[in-house]
Amino acid sequence: MFGLIKSVAARLFAIAITLSLLLPVSTLKAATGTTTTLLPEPGLEMVGEAKLKVMFWNVYRSRLYTPDGSYQQGQRPIKLEIEYLMDIDAEDLIEKTEDEWRHLKVRNGKQPYWVATLQAMWPNIKEGDRLAIIVDEAGKSLFTHNEVPIGEITDPDFGTSFTDIWLSPNTSRPELRMALLGKSGKGD
Repeated sequence: MFGLIKSVAARLFAIAITLSLLLPVSTLKAATGTTTTLLPEPGLEMVGEAKLKVMFWNVYRSRLYTPDGSYQQGQRPIKLEIEYLMDIDAEDLIEKTEDEWRHLKVRNGKQPYWVATLQAMWPNIKEGDRLAIIVDEAGKSLFTHNEVPIGEITDPDFGTSFTDIWLSPNTSRPELRMALLGKSGKGD
């Protein structure tokens, strides 16, 4: 029963996937118990952060970054980072991404390519891992896993469709969106 509940929670949380640059200076405890100090990302300031909790599971903490620490719909460059608070399979992340696109009514003929690219790119996630997406001024999307680049998608439509999972006014989690935009303290 617990395995089923954990699996459902992991699937729900799979809304995750995203950028990975950091706020000013952060310290993270790795799964081994060692402490890693991360340097600030040049040129980007945190807009807001939110934590997704499903029932009694903490799923992930997300952070949004922009050049000036504020966000307007469609703004570039941006970084969206997700720090996972539990293990999740890449397959579950991709499934949740597709669920969220259906919720947002995203219909793009390139979606099968996007999904295949994500399947080849995304690793299985362990608690404490960070997956981030950085969308540059031209709309190219770079993914990082624990600060290491793992792949990119150059289609500008992808960057918008992907970040809209969290940033669209029609997101399935409006309270997380408000916290990411720095407009509410409800994201934690």
